[in-house]
Amino acid sequence: MPAWKNKTAAARASLALAAAAIVNMLLAAGLRSITLLGLGLLALGVTVASLWWVLSRRGVLRVLAAVLAVAAPVAVLVHYAALGLLWAVLLSLALWIPAGFAGRSALRLDSPAAPRAEVSTAPPRRPFLIMNPRSGGGKVERFDLLKKAEALGAEVVLLDPAHPQDVAELARRAVAGGADLIGVAGGDGTQALVAGVAARHDVPFMVISAGTRNHFAMDLGLDRDDPSTCLDALTDGVEIRVDLGLVGDRVFVNNASFGAYAAVVQSPEYRDDKVGTTLRVLPDLLTRHTGPRLTVRAGDAVLDGPQAVLVSNNPYQGGDPAGLGRRERLDTGTLGILGVKVDNAAQAAGMLRGSHGAGLTARAAAEAVIDADAAEIPVGVDGESLLLKVPVVCRIQPAALRVRVPRHRRAAPPSKPPLDWRRLRKLALGGGR
Repeated sequence: MPAWKNKTAAARASLALAAAAIVNMLLAAGLRSITLLGLGLLALGVTVASLWWVLSRRGVLRVLAAVLAVAAPVAVLVHYAALGLLWAVLLSLALWIPAGFAGRSALRLDSPAAPRAEVSTAPPRRPFLIMNPRSGGGKVERFDLLKKAEALGAEVVLLDPAHPQDVAELARRAVAGGADLIGVAGGDGTQALVAGVAARHDVPFMVISAGTRNHFAMDLGLDRDDPSTCLDALTDGVEIRVDLGLVGDRVFVNNASFGAYAAVVQSPEYRDDKVGTTLRVLPDLLTRHTGPRLTVRAGDAVLDGPQAVLVSNNPYQGGDPAGLGRRERLDTGTLGILGVKVDNAAQAAGMLRGSHGAGLTARAAAEAVIDADAAEIPVGVDGESLLLKVPVVCRIQPAALRVRVPRHRRAAPPSKPPLDWRRLRKLALGGGR
């Protein structure tokens, strides 16, 4: 969809498209459109509740729930078609999508994010890079990163998968030997370990997006499709300051997870059979038949008994339906804390309301303490599985890491503010915040 430049025009377009969607249904179905909307929302709720049963039950109940999850929306679509109104419903949905896009664009333009502070510095004279040839399905070899980095004057250590090495120790030795930049071509877990060394010695850190998901690289605005572009920072780069998260004394660049997900990835079978292991282990975790009972304290908020907790280095965007995905900034000086507590299908359906739902708690704080009724708990730290003694303290280190990035790179991911129709109406009339 085209990017909007004018907030008033975007707000007017959003309201016009939303009105067209409503008028379309009223003209096609009259007052029956209210019933049709109710049926659609009911089917959506039934689907979400059924998915809860799929995850929290086994055997015949799981199979029946899976059938219901598919049958509910299909039945509603068949009903719409039988009334001769399927076309009207699909058209209204097609109008709502650009209405939401334009509305969020208007709200984003009305509250622009402050630009990240960048500092122009001289290129590093002795850059040191660690590359994992297995990361991202072999991106180091596929994009010829080793030769390209060496051609730019970098010293490169290529990890040997058959002989695991301590990447943090490699980074410490490099700094002691005079390296004035250290970087990683690998996954986020490896990035975090080396970033901790860079922060401790106040040496610039460079991210090369050669992992599988590259969440940290994405939030820095780096190209995840072609990691070789990250090497541009060696010759024409700028420095930015970002925060780091700490779980105990372990650094994380993205997040630390507790509860169900952390317990699942602890299973020895998870690496070879992710789906099967998850479906086998989750029911007992979600119904609290196994696993520690967690308590989370963040500021003056206390969350008792969540099944899952995610503590992130800066909050994830609030407009994301799941509360996850991207972080607009990495320098707010706060952790994002997301807790999920769902005890039944009705609460699962209520999560469609996002952060307004009873099952989802979202907070921002400088510190979070996770306690449990066990001596130690599983923790997933940037995808790496650990066991830590309780209580586990998570903290933010503001502006702890100097990151060298290419001067010419993609913009940071735009925010996704929740739709506020009152503000949109005000913007459409030429007003502002």
